[in-house]
Amino acid sequence: MYLPKDPNMLYSVINMKLRDEYPSLSALCRGLDIDQANIVKPLADAGYHYDEATNRFV
Repeated sequence: MYLPKDPNMLYSVINMKLRDEYPSLSALCRGLDIDQANIVKPLADAGYHYDEATNRFV
């Protein structure tokens, strides 16, 4: 899967997939064969963090 370079676009795409298709971040990464660091690091750099309780980045 192509991951947007813009952190705000990445935030939007990942949260949409988490909401509509995957029960957790780890399931999303397994399902899309993506290294979790390739999502978490750019979003953390932009000020977002994964909230396990709500299954989304905030």
